[in-house]
Amino acid sequence: MLSRRERLMATLRGEPVDRPAVCLYEVGGFQVDPSNPDPYNIYNSPDWCPLLQLAEERTDIIRMMSPVRARSIDPTGSATGPVRQEFFQERSWEEDDCRFTRTTVTIAGRIMTQTTRRQRDLDTVWTTEPLLKDTDDLKAYLTIPDEAFAESLDVSPLEAEEARLGHRGIVMIDTEDPLCAAASLFRMEDYTVIALTEPALFHRLLEKMARRIHERTQQVSRLLPGRLWRIYGPEYASPPYLPPRLFDEYVVRYVEPMVRSIQASGGFARIHAHGRLRDVLDHIAGMAPDAIDPIEPPPQGDVELRYVRQRYGKQLVLFGNIEIADIESLPPARFEAKVRQALEEGTAGEGRGFVLMPSAAPYGRSITGTTLNNYETMVRLAETW
Repeated sequence: MLSRRERLMATLRGEPVDRPAVCLYEVGGFQVDPSNPDPYNIYNSPDWCPLLQLAEERTDIIRMMSPVRARSIDPTGSATGPVRQEFFQERSWEEDDCRFTRTTVTIAGRIMTQTTRRQRDLDTVWTTEPLLKDTDDLKAYLTIPDEAFAESLDVSPLEAEEARLGHRGIVMIDTEDPLCAAASLFRMEDYTVIALTEPALFHRLLEKMARRIHERTQQVSRLLPGRLWRIYGPEYASPPYLPPRLFDEYVVRYVEPMVRSIQASGGFARIHAHGRLRDVLDHIAGMAPDAIDPIEPPPQGDVELRYVRQRYGKQLVLFGNIEIADIESLPPARFEAKVRQALEEGTAGEGRGFVLMPSAAPYGRSITGTTLNNYETMVRLAETW
């Protein structure tokens, strides 16, 4: 029998395995501390203990980590030096059981603000006010010198976590693509309008983001060769947000160099994209990545896992395709049928590999009995497949 780490690495290389790997994505994927009494730490709820234990003890762990110690583009990140401080100011406060952060950017005679909110009982950050509201804001933002977005990289925590995991799993390097970094500065409706009507201006923003992200990808790939990476953001250019013709413009042009940098050091590039994939799968496959996730089934997505396995399975390791809504709501018999279907379709015929995995994870303090039982079903069926 293979160890959990050996099973994952063999899957990525397209080698035979004893059974399909099973990963619970963010559950076991995020580094959490259930003993931390912070009132914003949802994982100190007793509800989470059995689920976290299940992930740590019985799943093929893929720990998602970033090598970025300070991220200037992230309004919740810390300042990286005097150049950033010249343009960016940040203030945080608590109110009504929420933690707010407001970032103020002063540039070219304009003052722009972004506000985020984190509720105590939900492990997610909502952007209640985007930084860029119109093209004038965008043009001003483009004049901020690249030095203000300098990053501090540190791969030692990733290496330490790999040593701690040992045979239980692997560390996956997590990174946004330039499109994600750009689009998240706007409201969704403003992003789509600007991307459709101002392509030259929007490419300037993507190029600005790409300089930082590409340099980071090259540097970390050399420092940590042979690792799995997750690149998230391509869904911003998939239907219904943008027409498929723009996927090459806004994704392939900027993500393909990241894939090449990762693979040049023996690493594996996994493309993360929710939602409707049918019209962009050829574009994704054309970048020659190693894997794709989470391949959501209809109605959340628009392709069956069987279809993706038949057309792209020899090239790509498939991660998916259990929907989080099904984990949280389906009764045991119906959910077991969904898992069996995913295992059958994900392993049918010839293919590089398959990892049974949900599309997301709970982000509240409460874990219901149904949710826990359905996670246990995923693990049990993968173990005996």
